[in-house]
Amino acid sequence: MIETDFIRSVRWENNRVVLLDQQKLPLKTEYIHLDDVKGVWESIHSLKVRGAPAIGIAAAFGLALWASKFAGQSIEDFRTGLRIQRDYLASSRPTAVNLFWAIDRVVAAAFHAKIVEEAKQTVLAEALAIQTEDEAVCRKIGEYGLSLLQQGDTVLTHCNAGGIATARYGTALAPIYLSKEQGIELSVYATETRPVLQGARLTAWELGQIGVDVTLITDNMAAHVLKNKNISAVIVGTDRIAANGDVANKIGTLGLAVLAKAFNIPFYVASPLSTIDLTISSGEEIPIEERTEDEVTHWNGERVAAEGVNIYNPAFDVTPHEYITGIITEKGIITGDLQEGLQKVKTI
Repeated sequence: MIETDFIRSVRWENNRVVLLDQQKLPLKTEYIHLDDVKGVWESIHSLKVRGAPAIGIAAAFGLALWASKFAGQSIEDFRTGLRIQRDYLASSRPTAVNLFWAIDRVVAAAFHAKIVEEAKQTVLAEALAIQTEDEAVCRKIGEYGLSLLQQGDTVLTHCNAGGIATARYGTALAPIYLSKEQGIELSVYATETRPVLQGARLTAWELGQIGVDVTLITDNMAAHVLKNKNISAVIVGTDRIAANGDVANKIGTLGLAVLAKAFNIPFYVASPLSTIDLTISSGEEIPIEERTEDEVTHWNGERVAAEGVNIYNPAFDVTPHEYITGIITEKGIITGDLQEGLQKVKTI
């Protein structure tokens, strides 16, 4: 088996949070060293770290950063402060449920501690556990996803759900990583993913780093490619899955799902169980982040749109469950009645 090299996008090092600045890719590989929670919040909000699992890991480390600097001796003061920091980090981005899942898990673990020093150690241990577990989860997703593919298949993916969006391997790209390790040749079409080009800047770069045959296309080429390029499957990641199987993912995912159904191409969503949110019944309840207009009107600091034009810039859309062939999780692939399957897999 061949080990695929990877760059860890989030890590804890010398009591600081170290992030790969994904805004600088692919032209520069730079790391940010953060020693306060404000810096973690800003990095999440500004997409320096992005991808639902990676956001959760970064936020968990943000709580560990605050805990390491807490100077008091009162466990009640520690708990109160930790909750305040939890709420602050939760405000950085609204759509990806992994953010809330990770910081709530850290807070819950810390509340079992009886003294401050124990609580500090617990916060860091839980954050590190979340990162370690995510790597194992992504590998399992990759194994199940690869079972759907054969030698020579071609996959189309959208946005970036790769190793730099998680602890390792990614979700949608995990089967591609494992195919390289096992000597199975697959090729990938990656959409550029406007407006901030996660596909062009990140996915194409990341797959190129491990030697995958990747072809970059603009978003409006997707229908032509799905019709003419013998695509075996569309595989995307997700930021939140509702109880009925509706899926929120990067804007443009819904259009790909509709096209895949029209051309009778399987459409799969790769997701850890932590991204499944059974507290909401459908995608209608998922909050959709809207971002600043300059992401649309400007590129590389230069205006590319007319002055004064109205801008609508949702970061995500919701794909109804009826367009989804299956959801690939670390516990298996859910097909058929997605609502029933999601309920079962969350209780395993």
